[in-house]
Amino acid sequence: QLRRNPSKEGRSSAFRLTGLTNDPGAQAALFLLFLLIYIVTILANLGMLALIVASPRLHTPMYYFLGNLAFVDLCSSTAITPKLLADFVSEKKLFTYAGCVAQVFIFDILGVTECFLLAMMAYDRYMAICHPLLYSVTMSPKCCFQLVTCSYLLGLTNGVGQTIGMLRLSFCSSRVIDHFFCDISPLISLSTSDTTLNQIMLRTLASLFGVSSGLVVLLSYIAIISTILSIRSAKGKCKAFSTCASHLAVVSIFYGTAIFMYLKASSRDDKRAAVLYTVVTPMLNPLIYSLRNQEVKEALRRLTKMRRSCMLYMYG
Repeated sequence: QLRRNPSKEGRSSAFRLTGLTNDPGAQAALFLLFLLIYIVTILANLGMLALIVASPRLHTPMYYFLGNLAFVDLCSSTAITPKLLADFVSEKKLFTYAGCVAQVFIFDILGVTECFLLAMMAYDRYMAICHPLLYSVTMSPKCCFQLVTCSYLLGLTNGVGQTIGMLRLSFCSSRVIDHFFCDISPLISLSTSDTTLNQIMLRTLASLFGVSSGLVVLLSYIAIISTILSIRSAKGKCKAFSTCASHLAVVSIFYGTAIFMYLKASSRDDKRAAVLYTVVTPMLNPLIYSLRNQEVKEALRRLTKMRRSCMLYMYG
């Protein structure tokens, strides 16, 4: 009798996700809640992208980074939430091996890309507040394009590395993932093969990318706060702080969730933190920028006024 190849058997079989809850009543309520969140996420991020493209006054480095952040949030939410919604109305919650690999690949690309986009946005605010005379030269269109491209390439490096590591794993017996999406950590725990190399790669890449992007944010804001405190005028301090308040709020949510992940006490806490950074945060980011940013509000008012004028001209 021929032996079965564990790796091939694992790849041909589907995984089963435990999801967020098994309570039918809670699943129905969560389905409606997450559907609403997803719709708001799509509309808010698409709206932010459209507003930035349509408003010449928003064609600045800060909004160039923000537009890319909205695109990443849109993609990351779409990679996770539709499957989550389908599992709320599905009894088995199955996920094919290929689908799981694709989700790991996309999620790991976008997660690291967002880390570095937030770091680049912090650096942009640092140059604008601490070195305003050099800002236009340093943050040129070419430089901004290179910084954004670098962010995506670093994300791609992480995605390729983690996915290649996943492809060498074997899954022979239980294929039940105690999560609501395919993440690399529970997959490593589930595998029956030697996962030493995968754990080293996960920790190394997470530390390298997370610490480096976090340091850029931290050092930038230390310099920004120091510069703001040195401004004598109260009005000047308020104006300087308002230019980075929205980004600081977004960074606080993102890194606050990351810190919570490291301090989590159980897999239930893991799922709660994952809901924050996969479902809730992509919705909050564009809302924070639209509600707290005067330039975005003004651009939206101009476009609305222009549209009304066009409608009146066309229909008399």
